[in-house]
This record gives sequence, structure tokens and C-alpha cells, in this order.
Amino acid sequence: MSHLAQAPDSLSNQFLAGARACVPVAISVAAYGLVWGVLARSTGLSALEVVLMSTMVFAGASQFVALELWSTPASTLPIGAMVLAALIVNLRYLLLTATLRPLYPPGPLGFKALQMYLVTDENWAMTVSAMAHGKGSVAFLLGGGTLAWLSWMLTNLIGYGLGSAIDDPAQWGLDFAFTATFLALLLGMWKGKADLIPWIVGALVAIIASKLIDGSWHILIGGIAGSLAGAFFEVRKHAHLP
Repeated sequence: MSHLAQAPDSLSNQFLAGARACVPVAISVAAYGLVWGVLARSTGLSALEVVLMSTMVFAGASQFVALELWSTPASTLPIGAMVLAALIVNLRYLLLTATLRPLYPPGPLGFKALQMYLVTDENWAMTVSAMAHGKGSVAFLLGGGTLAWLSWMLTNLIGYGLGSAIDDPAQWGLDFAFTATFLALLLGMWKGKADLIPWIVGALVAIIASKLIDGSWHILIGGIAGSLAGAFFEVRKHAHLP
């Protein structure tokens, strides 16, 4: 019997189990959700824009990238660069969500694809771990994702409100949140020394681009260069396997 066909009370229990498992995640999400809200206000976003971005995007790393690329007036915003940067940062979800396919019965994607909106790195990892022990379910996945979403949305708004009392986020070190967020992501993705090559390539290209091109295009250029370097060496590695 598929996970979607379980009794309602069983689904409720699984949903709550997923939410409970993600409580530590929700706390960490709240920490940088507050920071993002403060920075969003200092960048010039309105409360409505904060709500719309967090609702439609719901991807912390991409939203920090968007703030770095944000500029005024609105007519000069690098929309194309923002969209492309978000795509590059979130490409990993193509692979992550593919591993969740065994949770769903055969049939059209439809509502199943919409549920991927609530997938984060953390509740994905917890769900996959539960699947390995025969306990994973769609309800478990959605329970963790819902708690993370609520934590992100609420703390974004709280941070936005606090931003009115903080004239210069840099005085509090909050401007470092973007860098800290990506350092945490890198450490979480570390698999071995082979990862150093694309990271170094991306960093060097970004530094050079920042000297040659005005604005924040160096973020996008460095990300693309690092991704291409990683893909190149990954292909070479598998090409030499027997």
C-alpha cells in the first residue's frame, strides 16, 4: 500500500513526526531568517515584497543572493541575473527531489510536483534517512517542510520589523550573514579534497570578475565557473572508471 493511502490518523502521526524531527532545523532557520528580514529592509524591500519573495521562492540561499544583486532604482534591477543565480544555486534540487520518487505511487505528477515546494536540504535528508529505515513517507516530508516554511516566513517578518531599529546592519555584523550562510552550505556539502577545485575556481573567477565588472555580476560569474569546473572534473573522473 502506498504512503498516500494510509489511514488519516497515520498520516497525521507521520506529519507530526516529520515536524518534530525538524524542530532543530526550524530553530536554525529562524536564526538566519531574522537576519534576512533585517537585511531585506535595509536593502529597500517593502513588507509586501518580503512576503512575496519568501512565499514564491522559499529558498534561503537564493534569497540572500538576490539581496546581494539588488540595487535601486527598480528599473536597474538585474532581474535576469537574479533568476539565473537562483537557478544555479537550486539546481541540486533536481537530484534531491528525484530520490523522493519511491514515496509516490505511479501516475501524473500534478499535485506531487507542487509538494516539492516544501522540500529543503534538511527535511529531505531526514526523510531519506527515515526511508532507509522503512519509516519515510510523504506526510513525514511535508511535516518537516511545513515547520521550516513557517519558521522562515515568521522570522523574515519579525526581522523586517526589527530592521526599523537597526540603521546600519554592518555595525552588528549582519552584513556577513550572506557569507556565513554560504560557508555553512559549503561545509555541509563537503565530500573530500576533490571539492576544492571547483570551489577555488569559482572563488578566483569571482574575485577577478569583481575587479573587471561593476555591480554584483561577479557572484553569478563565479558560481557558473565553479559549477562548470565541478562538472568537468566529475565527467573526467567517471570517464576513467572501468
